[in-house]
Amino acid sequence: MTTTLHRTAPRDLAAEFPARLSLTPKTTLAGQLDGAWWPYSRDLRAELPPLAAALEEPWGRVTRVTVNPTRWPVVPHMVAVDGRTLHVGWFTEQDPDKLILLSYTVGRWDLLVIPPETAPAAAARLMAAASIPGSILTAGVLMANETAIGRGIHDARRREAAWESEGGACMSPFGSPMGRNALPPPGNGWR
Repeated sequence: MTTTLHRTAPRDLAAEFPARLSLTPKTTLAGQLDGAWWPYSRDLRAELPPLAAALEEPWGRVTRVTVNPTRWPVVPHMVAVDGRTLHVGWFTEQDPDKLILLSYTVGRWDLLVIPPETAPAAAARLMAAASIPGSILTAGVLMANETAIGRGIHDARRREAAWESEGGACMSPFGSPMGRNALPPPGNGWR
């Protein structure tokens, strides 16, 4: 069976699924971030409409978005959202892992942007960390922490695999690991 992917696949995928968001609960504690967003692709033209639609009820109508262009291959100046125009700007001084949303009537919100290729477990950790009320951690710090956590998990798996391959596990004569119950009992019947 052959699967053909078209260049519009990210746009179709983003339109098909709702925005993946984790927002900070309403509280008096002000933090560095107002939540996290995990887009399906790096296509802002496809990703921003579902995001703006998902935020309209809790936050009001988003009118402007700013990003750092280092994470987005194309930054359009305007994106159509439900018959209106969402203005998109970019600033190289802005944290590359942050998206700023603006509304004329309501205010400003800062979201951590989780890269689309992030593993689900890592994305869940980042979404939870970014939506803690009153957190002083910035988008860059959260991403650096997750990189360190991911490296630690990878190293632990590598050490465990080395342990298993170097005889740390009891192996059957056929080369597969055996559990403790598979061992023959000693002469006295105790394991």
